[in-house]
This record gives sequence, structure tokens and C-alpha cells, in this order.
Amino acid sequence: MRSLSAEWAEKAEGDFATAQRELRARRAPNFDAACFHAQQCAEKYLKALLLEAGVPPTRTHSLPALLDALLPAEPLWEPFRRDLAILSAYVVEFRYPGESADREQAKEALQLCRGFRRHVRAALGLPGVP
Repeated sequence: MRSLSAEWAEKAEGDFATAQRELRARRAPNFDAACFHAQQCAEKYLKALLLEAGVPPTRTHSLPALLDALLPAEPLWEPFRRDLAILSAYVVEFRYPGESADREQAKEALQLCRGFRRHVRAALGLPGVP
């Protein structure tokens, strides 16, 4: 794996750990942050995949846009479009006043992220995850 791809994967793992920590917090859980970091994990793993495919990632937070950039080189990632579209909304939806995530939304975000993460890690040749 390219060193920059490995860095993106490492950053993605940090976001995944943060999302899990916020969802599991007993005192003052931040469900908004759990959703945001689940999206960030998927975004960073998509950027690692793009680099591995020889496609420079663009500066965007849109997971569908990143998927669109990846598909010409890796068409088998198309089935993740729905999950990535849901996660993509979390980059801004709960970051500003007016909307807040609840426990169920945070659980869904983490579940979607976990499934995508498992496939990406396998594709990148990284150790398996529970």
C-alpha cells in the first residue's frame, strides 16, 4: 500500500474510534459527533482507495462524489452508494444548530460505516476487523 494511502487509513481509524467512543459514552454522549466521525471514516477510506487506484482524491466531503471518482477504476464499489449517501449527509446535517442526532441515528451511522470499513480494509490488504 502506498504510504499516503496508509496515512488516510490511519486517520480513518482515528475517526472510527472517536465515533465508537461517542456512541458508547455513558455520560454526555455526543451523537452528532458519532455521526460526523462515521462519515469522516468513510471519506478517508474512500480517499485511500482512490490513491490506490491511481486517482488523486478531490477536496470534497461528498461521499457520492468520491465514489463517482473511484468507479471508473473500481466499478465493484457501486453497491455502497446508498450507504455512502446516508453517511454523506452527516458531514453537515448535525454540525450546526437546528438538528441533532439521536442514539438511533448514531447507531445507524456506525453500522453503515462499519460495513464499508470492513470491505475497504480487506481491499487494502489491512488486517481484518471484528
